[in-house]
Amino acid sequence: MGLTARPTRPALAAIGRSLQANRDQLLSQWADWLMDRMAQAPIVDRPTIERQLALLLDIVIEMAGPLRRQISDLWFDACDAYGRTAAARGLAAGEVVEEIQYLRELLIHNLADVIAALPARQLMAAVLRLNRSLDRGIAHAVVGYTDVLVETLLERGGVVLDASEVGNNPVCDRLDQLEDELATFRQMSR
Repeated sequence: MGLTARPTRPALAAIGRSLQANRDQLLSQWADWLMDRMAQAPIVDRPTIERQLALLLDIVIEMAGPLRRQISDLWFDACDAYGRTAAARGLAAGEVVEEIQYLRELLIHNLADVIAALPARQLMAAVLRLNRSLDRGIAHAVVGYTDVLVETLLERGGVVLDASEVGNNPVCDRLDQLEDELATFRQMSR
């Protein structure tokens, strides 16, 4: 199966460049906000959460590129994994939504000047595409969260993640897999 690289629209290219230029700042702001309100679960440490946030942000950046349609499945998988981790962290469903919504707020603040400079037609299309992607990602995060709760009730006797399992961290294992998929996408888009 070959991937079709589509020409990047000027509006998406401008958004992608701005996001890439401000990636570290966005990631830092998102991680700091999250850590300020997070009751740390013993199995999910701060570096793992930061890796997840970085993965989500990097995928958003790639969604402004030529493989934007192909990377949407990775976006959904990463959001699903984020929702699963949120369940392990003991969050309520609304909290996982709130955490990804905060990414939307950061993107809006960060991209305000870039988007305002676009022609009206491109502006609307860019904002709608970004919001649609974030909304669908939130839906997948909630599905992942809910799946873990159902699995917990039906199969694991109420234990979300067993911290006694030495050397086996399903959160990090899944994160490694998703990061590898993103690296593959980046190589194909060059």
